Amino acid sequence: MKPKLVLIEGLPGFGKTTTAQLVHEVLTEMNLTSQLFLEGDLDHPADYEGVARFRKNEFAELLSAFEQYRDLLSNRVVKQDDNYFLAYRKLKAEYGASFPDELLHASFNNDVYELPLDQNRKLITERWKKFADSALKGSDTFVFDCCFIQNPVTIGMIKYGAQKEDVRSYVAELAAIAERLNPLLIYVEQNDLDHSFRKAVAERPKEWSEGFIEYYTNHGYGKKHGHAGLEGTLQVLQARRQLEAEIFNGLKIAKKKVNNSSYDLNEYKQVLAGVLSEYFSPANE
Repeated sequence: MKPKLVLIEGLPGFGKTTTAQLVHEVLTEMNLTSQLFLEGDLDHPADYEGVARFRKNEFAELLSAFEQYRDLLSNRVVKQDDNYFLAYRKLKAEYGASFPDELLHASFNNDVYELPLDQNRKLITERWKKFADSALKGSDTFVFDCCFIQNPVTIGMIKYGAQKEDVRSYVAELAAIAERLNPLLIYVEQNDLDHSFRKAVAERPKEWSEGFIEYYTNHGYGKKHGHAGLEGTLQVLQARRQLEAEIFNGLKIAKKKVNNSSYDLNEYKQVLAGVLSEYFSPANE
């Protein structure tokens, strides 16, 4: 069976988004129907992006605190078992200034990625299971950018300083769920982490780099090891690189590493086309 899921992973600044877009292009050129979901997609079918999870009493407290928005929140919340899910970033995008910052912050405090690691893992794995059930029924190939390894590593290692085995087992559980989709993992590498990340910092908005550095040095692993500033962030990224290499090596799914150090888009696309032709050839029907 041809892969129904292509997973793109790698460190920040290594070109995951570019790779995902090129993979989508190549699959389309191969006359395959591909659905592309990049990092931050509010409609991601296997992840929770900008979604808060409330318990019944917590949601009741939110309604009491923001009484004038009771009808809006009640109409948009999705109840699943004992969980109340609110896509608050969609609401903010839709209503703008009419959705106050106070309500945005109150929702963010219950974001799925602000929950304790065990609760986050339970919710994410359940969502992956529902996605896999749905994807099996169709013929499309899905391309996911960074939600397979990066997200568990970020919340586990970077945010909470969790043990390596806890992070590895989180990713392994996602791999087991996705196994029936015959997934292909493409891991993007660069020769020089220091250069690649500094390049990303220079090219991206200042708010991105400041937020990234703050998150990497003031939480979990970075805080525990006393790392600070850009140099400290690079040290955390080196540790993350080592952990992700261990995760990659331990996975039993189809996987390939690609090197994006040249930043030559045409050449890189040909490399990706070669990888994809190996797994999406007629022989894999």
